[in-house]
Amino acid sequence: MDLVSFDAVVAICAAVAAAAASVTGFGIGSIMTPLINLEVELKTAVAIVAIPHFVATAERFWRLRKDVDRAVLLSFGITSAAGGLAGAYLNTRFSSPLLTVIFGCLLVFAGLSGLTRFMQRVRFGRTFSWIAGFFSGAFGGLVGNQGGIRAAAMLTFALSPRAFVATSTAIGLIVDLARLPVYLAFESAAVFAQGRLIAWAILGVTVGTLLGVHLLSRLPAELFQKLVSALILVLGVVMICKGMIS
Repeated sequence: MDLVSFDAVVAICAAVAAAAASVTGFGIGSIMTPLINLEVELKTAVAIVAIPHFVATAERFWRLRKDVDRAVLLSFGITSAAGGLAGAYLNTRFSSPLLTVIFGCLLVFAGLSGLTRFMQRVRFGRTFSWIAGFFSGAFGGLVGNQGGIRAAAMLTFALSPRAFVATSTAIGLIVDLARLPVYLAFESAAVFAQGRLIAWAILGVTVGTLLGVHLLSRLPAELFQKLVSALILVLGVVMICKGMIS
């Protein structure tokens, strides 16, 4: 695939990913990282995707800021950011296919639990919020895919679709602010060498976020729950397959 064609694919996929993330609270890293990995090594791809991810997350947060659940943000969100920083640092040091498989298994379990409505019957206290926040952030930062595991953990909170996405977005923004400097500190040369690709990705996520936020308002809560759970399940299967063939 020539350079111009790949740029177009990146822009289109970025738009689709951002639209999906605006509806479910995650999806940009899940879609964009494997795509960018076709051109650069995985660690560089993770760092590159973090830039348009930050842009889309900031845009989505601004549009949904009034729907953020502050209690969840201040408990789950703070430790998620701390875990994301730790995971991002570990990502620069080592990676293992086994971690990807374990991560995928966790997502499969969470997705199936959501589809069977098990998640709706489980409610955890403040202590769990802090623990789940840290480990979801750390695991996500380590494998470069925080949104899926964060969404899985957040299914245990009784939130409306807009509050779910808004709060997940606010947490994602905190995590991005924590991890982006770490990625750039270790991968800056390789990242900035892909400036053209990053620009196309930013254009795509900006358009996709605008479209996705409008769609979010039309989703019934029950359909939203099933959609998020199904996407988490699919992501888990993809991660397991990825880890097994690595």
